[in-house]
Amino acid sequence: MDDHRLPRELCRLFADGGRGRRLPAGLPPGDVVWPDPGYTRQGEAARPAFWMSDEPATGEDWALLRAWHAHSGLWPVLLDESAQPWAVGQVVPDDPRQIDHFTAEGFMTEVWEEWVAQMPKDALAELEPYGAICPGPAAPGGLKAEPEAVADWLAGELAAKGMPLGLVAAGRGADALAVMGWQGALHHNEWMVPLAAVVRSWEDRFGARVVSVGFNTLDLSVAAPPDDPEHALHVAAEHWAFCPDNVVQGPGDLQGYAEQILGRHAWSFWWD
Repeated sequence: MDDHRLPRELCRLFADGGRGRRLPAGLPPGDVVWPDPGYTRQGEAARPAFWMSDEPATGEDWALLRAWHAHSGLWPVLLDESAQPWAVGQVVPDDPRQIDHFTAEGFMTEVWEEWVAQMPKDALAELEPYGAICPGPAAPGGLKAEPEAVADWLAGELAAKGMPLGLVAAGRGADALAVMGWQGALHHNEWMVPLAAVVRSWEDRFGARVVSVGFNTLDLSVAAPPDDPEHALHVAAEHWAFCPDNVVQGPGDLQGYAEQILGRHAWSFWWD
């Protein structure tokens, strides 16, 4: 497939105008999405938050654009619209450089300590065997497959739901969450940047890739999942700090949740 410079509307996603970036020919019809000033309360944005296709995308569409990320600077995301249309612009974009100031360990420790301080002691049962002591991030997993191949597989599975494609001007999938202004975990943490730092860490330690986002959901592919019960339990503790609803409104404790993620190549998060 012949390549060419970015279409004009995609160039608007970049502060430098998309200079030198390329995409394969045949981008489906779509348009950029601007943050709603009434939602952000930050005035008119300097540039759009992301581009979105008019029609649902296929897994092959996602995989092709993922493969071109190094040339385009655009990370693809499947956009789940089951809760609310993305075109309304209820997003609050952030500068991805702010992610550098946060770590997965720092976020996990802060969430853990705040929760322990507020809850009665008998509530600690859901965090057994760790209880009041935050265990910190888990050790990296061992790669079972190439991260990009696992991401392409998950995109194919999720695309069957009929979701439009988004393109975000970001260096990696974790950063795309901040750049596009995703607000999915707003009821858990008021600022999304620290959560993007956690996802960065998962990209490095577990070969995770951001594949799909919804207004209160996030789907990651995982090329190096925990493959023994003890490791899965430690990862479950990280997931609890990142998205307590996955545990509390799911199996109810870390042990049960660890069984669910053991060896799984997809992590799905949902915030109430």
